[in-house]
Amino acid sequence: MTVIPLDAATTLAAMEPPVTPDREEARRWAAEELSNPRYPDAQPGWLDQLWRDFLDWLSSLEGEGLGQGPDLGIPLMIAVALALIVAAVIVVRPRLNARRKATGVDIYGDDASVDSEGYRKRAATAADDGDWPSAVVDQFRALVRSAEERDIIDVRAGRTADEVANQLGQVFGSAQARLDAAARLFDAVRYGEQGATASDYESIRLLDTDLLDMKPDFAGQAHAGFAVPR
Repeated sequence: MTVIPLDAATTLAAMEPPVTPDREEARRWAAEELSNPRYPDAQPGWLDQLWRDFLDWLSSLEGEGLGQGPDLGIPLMIAVALALIVAAVIVVRPRLNARRKATGVDIYGDDASVDSEGYRKRAATAADDGDWPSAVVDQFRALVRSAEERDIIDVRAGRTADEVANQLGQVFGSAQARLDAAARLFDAVRYGEQGATASDYESIRLLDTDLLDMKPDFAGQAHAGFAVPR
């Protein structure tokens, strides 16, 4: 029996070619990575659909497709999976960073003395100048300040945009989806350095206007976080 010295065995192991995963292994790697909770928590709908389409495509390759060309099929699967992972990181990371920065930071910033009309004027001025990020931020602030002035929610430092959307959604049920979208946009623009458009500003401006015409329904609501209705 020939004994191979330890150093020689180590050298031989290092020279071995990397392991190429088979079809099931490659699929499992991709599924485990993209199923990480950090992606579903912040990913937009199109990315979720892209992932589902990718899984469907993998399933379709289990038949004759891979059997006809295994040397090309497996590397292609790995390449597509890696591309999806990179896309998820690029899209998701700014959103996750925005959420982390938003936690514990006051919506109004350093100056919380401006009233709702003041914020609306600031937003309109920014919009006139084509400064859509500032217009979006100040218009959302106007919406929040207006709810405080109407004694719908209490005045509280450190309240996040998500908390505002959740609270107002409890009493303005028909506007819940729009409130959630506005809160996500506010966080992405203010904390995630995302750009904004004229339609982004207009969507929040119309939401602010619509809420002014709606009567809050406090029926069955505990008053934690709400001002005492008048």
